[in-house]
Amino acid sequence: MLETPDGRYIVVRGRLWRRQRPDLAGPVRDRLVHDLMDARRAVKAGRRAGDEAAIARARAAVDAAKHGLGERGPVWWTDGAPDLNRRLVGNTGYAAWYENEADHRSGDG
Repeated sequence: MLETPDGRYIVVRGRLWRRQRPDLAGPVRDRLVHDLMDARRAVKAGRRAGDEAAIARARAAVDAAKHGLGERGPVWWTDGAPDLNRRLVGNTGYAAWYENEADHRSGDG
């Protein structure tokens, strides 16, 4: 997993995704991750059953867990930097860093 130097994002297929808040206590983080996984399973079960109300409830639970983890909602950093979540890394201030990382990784073969 490639993480930006400031620890705010991971890069997946060239796109930035906001990381979890680093200041979450272990038990809180573990509970939220557990809740997130339960909610994702509930979305799948709702889809399988064709239950739109269950899907909506499960998606709301996914959203709540992601907000708690800091992956959605207000940014967890305090320096005023904008949220670049879901943006292509090449279109952000991380572009040069990412290109350098890609150059280094291509030789790992």
